Amino acid sequence: MSAQAEPVLGDVDTGHLRRAIALSAHGRSRGNRPFGAVIVAGDGAVLAEAWCNTTETGDCTGHAETTAVRLASPQHGREALARATLYSSAEPCVMCAGAIFWAGIGRVVYGIDAVRLRHYRGERLDQRDAELSCRDVFAAAPIAITCIGPVLADEAAAVHEGAWKV
Repeated sequence: MSAQAEPVLGDVDTGHLRRAIALSAHGRSRGNRPFGAVIVAGDGAVLAEAWCNTTETGDCTGHAETTAVRLASPQHGREALARATLYSSAEPCVMCAGAIFWAGIGRVVYGIDAVRLRHYRGERLDQRDAELSCRDVFAAAPIAITCIGPVLADEAAAVHEGAWKV
């Protein structure tokens, strides 16, 4: 089976995704798992930025995407979020995909995909995820959610080197 080529993004998308990747490194530097997210409005304004903060807060739902949604949704209406893009350093998990759906965010761009991420997570039960693609969650939604990824997967993967318990 041949590897599928990554989608090509423009400079604006690439810049925002690289910011999400930088936030994942920042989160890791604070002792958290390495994930970052940025929500950008249709006009280019940054609505929210977040990193995974589960270790710092003790909140198991403190994933980067969910935290970004919590920051953006009280401040911005559903119409604005429908035109927004959520950039994530990694493919959103089932919980984060659900938060993206409930927020009404219309577009997602992510770095490393969940399959490749599992290589770093290993087989420890406390590091495993529900093996369901965010695309499956989005496909079940009554609204259209565009999903692009993996993109810049090697860059997004670099922060995971040595970050997980073996």
